[in-house]
Amino acid sequence: QGRLVESGGDSVQSGGSLRLACKFHGLTLATNNNCMGWFRQASGKEREGVAAIATAQGTASYADDVSGRFTISLENTEDTLYLQMNALKPEDSGLYLCGIKSGSCSSGRWLRQEWYIHWGPGTQVTVGS
Repeated sequence: QGRLVESGGDSVQSGGSLRLACKFHGLTLATNNNCMGWFRQASGKEREGVAAIATAQGTASYADDVSGRFTISLENTEDTLYLQMNALKPEDSGLYLCGIKSGSCSSGRWLRQEWYIHWGPGTQVTVGS
Protein backbone atom coordinates (compact mmCIF):
# COMPACT_ATOMS: atom_id res chain seq x y z
CA GLN A 1 0.00 0.00 0.00
CA GLY A 2 1.56 3.30 -1.06
CA ARG A 3 1.97 6.18 1.35
CA LEU A 4 3.15 9.76 0.84
CA VAL A 5 4.41 12.16 3.50
CA GLU A 6 5.18 15.81 2.80
CA SER A 7 7.61 18.03 4.70
CA GLY A 8 9.44 21.35 4.38
CA GLY A 9 6.59 23.78 4.81
CA ASP A 10 7.33 26.93 6.79
CA SER A 11 6.59 30.63 7.17
CA VAL A 12 8.75 32.89 4.99
CA GLN A 13 8.76 36.45 3.74
CA SER A 14 7.82 37.44 0.23
CA GLY A 15 10.70 36.76 -2.13
CA GLY A 16 11.99 33.89 -0.04
CA SER A 17 12.53 30.25 -0.96
CA LEU A 18 11.47 26.86 0.34
CA ARG A 19 12.05 23.29 -0.74
CA LEU A 20 9.24 20.86 -0.11
CA ALA A 21 9.77 17.12 0.00
CA CYS A 22 7.35 14.25 -0.51
CA LYS A 23 8.69 10.94 0.72
CA PHE A 24 6.93 7.96 -0.76
CA HIS A 25 6.72 4.51 0.73
CA GLY A 26 5.68 1.24 -0.83
CA LEU A 27 5.76 2.59 -4.38
CA THR A 28 8.00 1.69 -7.29
CA LEU A 29 7.94 4.54 -9.73
CA ALA A 30 11.08 4.81 -11.82
CA THR A 31 10.13 2.22 -14.42
CA ASN A 32 6.39 2.73 -14.31
CA ASN A 33 4.33 5.19 -16.30
CA ASN A 34 3.09 7.31 -13.44
CA CYS A 35 2.59 10.99 -12.77
CA MET A 36 3.41 12.67 -9.47
CA GLY A 37 2.04 16.09 -8.72
CA TRP A 38 2.08 18.92 -6.21
CA PHE A 39 -1.19 20.65 -5.43
CA ARG A 40 -2.01 23.43 -2.99
CA GLN A 41 -5.10 24.57 -1.20
CA ALA A 42 -5.44 28.02 0.29
CA SER A 43 -7.92 28.68 3.04
CA GLY A 44 -11.42 28.97 1.61
CA LYS A 45 -10.32 28.06 -1.90
CA GLU A 46 -10.34 24.95 -4.02
CA ARG A 47 -7.30 22.77 -4.42
CA GLU A 48 -5.24 23.69 -7.47
CA GLY A 49 -2.44 22.04 -9.39
CA VAL A 50 1.06 23.48 -9.02
CA ALA A 51 3.41 21.12 -10.86
CA ALA A 52 3.78 17.51 -11.93
CA ILE A 53 6.43 15.18 -13.24
CA ALA A 54 6.29 12.01 -15.30
CA THR A 55 8.07 9.38 -13.23
CA ALA A 56 9.59 7.45 -16.11
CA GLN A 57 10.49 10.29 -18.50
CA GLY A 58 11.14 13.07 -16.00
CA THR A 59 9.07 15.54 -18.02
CA ALA A 60 7.71 18.39 -15.89
CA SER A 61 4.52 20.44 -16.15
CA TYR A 62 3.75 23.67 -14.29
CA ALA A 63 0.85 25.94 -13.58
CA ASP A 64 1.27 29.30 -15.32
CA ASP A 65 1.62 31.30 -12.12
CA VAL A 66 4.56 29.25 -10.82
CA SER A 67 6.40 28.60 -14.07
CA GLY A 68 9.91 30.02 -13.85
CA ARG A 69 9.81 30.19 -10.05
CA PHE A 70 9.15 26.59 -9.01
CA THR A 71 11.02 23.43 -10.00
CA ILE A 72 9.73 19.90 -9.50
CA SER A 73 12.15 16.99 -9.36
CA LEU A 74 12.10 13.31 -8.53
CA GLU A 75 14.97 11.56 -6.78
CA ASN A 76 14.29 7.86 -7.09
CA THR A 77 17.35 6.89 -5.08
CA GLU A 78 15.81 8.77 -2.16
CA ASP A 79 12.19 7.81 -2.88
CA THR A 80 11.43 11.52 -2.70
CA LEU A 81 9.64 14.10 -4.83
CA TYR A 82 10.81 17.70 -4.38
CA LEU A 83 9.38 21.12 -5.10
CA GLN A 84 11.87 23.98 -5.07
CA MET A 85 10.00 27.24 -4.66
CA ASN A 86 11.77 30.55 -5.29
CA ALA A 87 10.57 34.16 -5.36
CA LEU A 88 7.62 33.23 -3.18
CA LYS A 89 4.57 35.48 -3.10
CA PRO A 90 1.78 35.76 -0.51
CA GLU A 91 -0.59 34.12 -2.98
CA ASP A 92 1.59 31.00 -2.88
CA SER A 93 0.45 30.37 0.69
CA GLY A 94 -1.54 27.23 1.37
CA LEU A 95 -1.44 23.57 2.27
CA TYR A 96 0.79 21.78 -0.24
CA LEU A 97 0.00 18.16 -0.99
CA CYS A 98 1.66 15.60 -3.20
CA GLY A 99 -0.16 12.88 -5.04
CA ILE A 100 0.38 10.13 -7.56
CA LYS A 101 -1.72 8.88 -10.45
CA SER A 102 -1.10 6.12 -12.94
CA GLY A 103 -0.63 7.03 -16.57
CA SER A 104 0.57 10.15 -18.32
CA CYS A 105 0.93 13.69 -17.00
CA SER A 106 0.67 15.15 -20.48
CA SER A 107 -2.10 17.16 -22.14
CA GLY A 108 -3.28 18.49 -18.81
CA ARG A 109 -4.00 15.07 -17.34
CA TRP A 110 -1.92 15.97 -14.32
CA LEU A 111 -4.56 18.47 -13.27
CA ARG A 112 -7.29 15.83 -12.94
CA GLN A 113 -7.30 15.43 -9.17
CA GLU A 114 -9.91 12.70 -9.22
CA TRP A 115 -7.43 10.42 -10.98
CA TYR A 116 -4.88 10.58 -8.17
CA ILE A 117 -4.84 7.39 -6.12
CA HIS A 118 -2.57 8.36 -3.23
CA TRP A 119 -2.26 11.66 -1.38
CA GLY A 120 -0.13 12.87 1.49
CA PRO A 121 -1.57 14.87 4.43
CA GLY A 122 0.14 18.07 3.28
CA THR A 123 2.60 20.63 4.59
CA GLN A 124 1.72 24.26 5.29
CA VAL A 125 3.41 27.15 3.48
CA THR A 126 2.82 30.71 4.63
CA VAL A 127 4.32 33.65 2.75
CA GLY A 128 4.21 37.02 4.47
CA SER A 129 4.03 40.28 2.56
